[in-house]
Amino acid sequence: MKRLFIYLKDYKKESVLAPLFKLLEAFFELLVPLVMANIIDKGIADKDMGYIGKMGLGLLVLGIIGLVSSVTAQFFAAKAAVGFSTKLRQALFNHIQGLDFTNIDKAGTSTMITRMTSDINQVQNGVNMVLRLFLRSPIIVFGAMIMAFTIDVKSGLVFVVAIPILAIIVFGIMMWTMPLYKKVQNKLDSVLGITRENLTGVRVIRAFHQEEEEESRFRENNDMLAHLQMYVGKISACMNPVTYIVVNGAIIALIYIGAIQVNIGNLTQGEVVAIINYMSQILVELVKLANLIILITKAWASAERVAAVFEIQNDDTEAAQQAESTSQKADAPYLEFSHVSLTYKGAGAATLQDIHFAVNKGDTVGIIGGTGSGKTSLVNLIPGFYPVTEGEILLEGKNIQGLAEEELRNRIGVVPQKAVLFKGTIRSNLQWGKPDATEEEMWQAIDVAQAREVVEGKEGQLDAVILQNGKNLSGGQRQRLTIARALVRKPEILILDDSASALDYATDAKLRAALRNLEGSTTTFIVSQRASTIRHADKIIVLDDGEMAGVGTHEELLHNCTAYQEIYYSQYPKERKKGVSV
Repeated sequence: MKRLFIYLKDYKKESVLAPLFKLLEAFFELLVPLVMANIIDKGIADKDMGYIGKMGLGLLVLGIIGLVSSVTAQFFAAKAAVGFSTKLRQALFNHIQGLDFTNIDKAGTSTMITRMTSDINQVQNGVNMVLRLFLRSPIIVFGAMIMAFTIDVKSGLVFVVAIPILAIIVFGIMMWTMPLYKKVQNKLDSVLGITRENLTGVRVIRAFHQEEEEESRFRENNDMLAHLQMYVGKISACMNPVTYIVVNGAIIALIYIGAIQVNIGNLTQGEVVAIINYMSQILVELVKLANLIILITKAWASAERVAAVFEIQNDDTEAAQQAESTSQKADAPYLEFSHVSLTYKGAGAATLQDIHFAVNKGDTVGIIGGTGSGKTSLVNLIPGFYPVTEGEILLEGKNIQGLAEEELRNRIGVVPQKAVLFKGTIRSNLQWGKPDATEEEMWQAIDVAQAREVVEGKEGQLDAVILQNGKNLSGGQRQRLTIARALVRKPEILILDDSASALDYATDAKLRAALRNLEGSTTTFIVSQRASTIRHADKIIVLDDGEMAGVGTHEELLHNCTAYQEIYYSQYPKERKKGVSV
């Protein structure tokens, strides 16, 4: 929890001034009952209108000073709270961006979104209210008790009894509700997850006519959230009436004691009114404090959830140290998988087992296999998205886990299975690949990706608007632009993870021809279900249930790899009949 509050360090001045101005307001508020007592005992008793006017003007001055102090305190508290939440949200975002895929998969997208939005908003409100009221309310409560003692000791004893009872009620309810608010936030994660899933998969839901089932699932989780919120709300709602009962009981006792004291001449009527006013001030402040405690309870629960995300760390220190200690191999191939295995965290079995092959610089490598054979998992190991479980991946003789993440990723261009474009323009999306890319470089990448007709067909061309996720483009157009984005940076290693699946065969062929003619020595990995896409590769890796079923050229695999033969002849049955190997 301490690491969250370091983001307040730039707002030390505001964090000090806000409570100080609130204390100033509280001090002037404590003077009001004394002024009222003087008005009753001197002004009204003596029918001195001048004195009453003078004291009334004093009350007005106290009110104005209190208002100015309150507004000033609110300004500093809001500035500190908003600034704190801004820095915290940015730090949380940066932390999440630095997590590897394993930890992101473990935490879940919906949870991350909730903690970055709803939870941080709760923490922001908590900080704001603490700076405004956490010192003011106790000062008013104990200040009123002290002032009551200065007026009459017997009446002050009522305060001594009432305040601990109120404290037990307030803090007892707080301890009861704190774990419940954590459950509320966790249930909110579930509802957000279902909402996100339904929005992203709305077409699939409608295609399979699952609207009613999804509505039922959402309603069930939403009702559980509502029930839990109402339950904890009922508990919190008990705070106000119970505190009112205690405080009003104390006021009755004060009136009784005050009447006796006035009757025997120990107190004046004005002093009794002042004591009752002090008890009323305590009532108001304790109601505020009770609401503050509820808000702090929510904020604390949310803060723990945010802190839990910061505690998620990439578990690659040992692997990195081991990689650094490994000496660089002399005369090593450009890229080598050395008996690599991968088991996802929490998985029962290995996804990849004993993968071993080498690639020369500038080679084109095709990766093919059945669904679920581990093709995407294999290429995700090259940029270090997931750490290897066994073995090592060597780039120019160096273990990639010993390389700085930025250094490694700058050398690699990745086009994932799902073509993702961001809201903006074609230009801004291409600049993700290279922020300082010139228009000439962009058009070169667009030409290689066979996307010129896409760009030229849009109004504004490079400055054409792209909606979120590229919703105003077809699947093939999105794929070509994502390929262009990766090509702009002219990477040493280009990974195309089934990124041409939406392209027709003619465009796919043109794309492959253009990739072969790229300037420089770009090493290309092409993951595909189509044998035609990878048949001209320098090396083809065939995967079968996470294991290598074969490695070689198209002709070699047709002769000696059963798994490749099954894939190829299922797509070209006529060649099986002819017995042709191309």
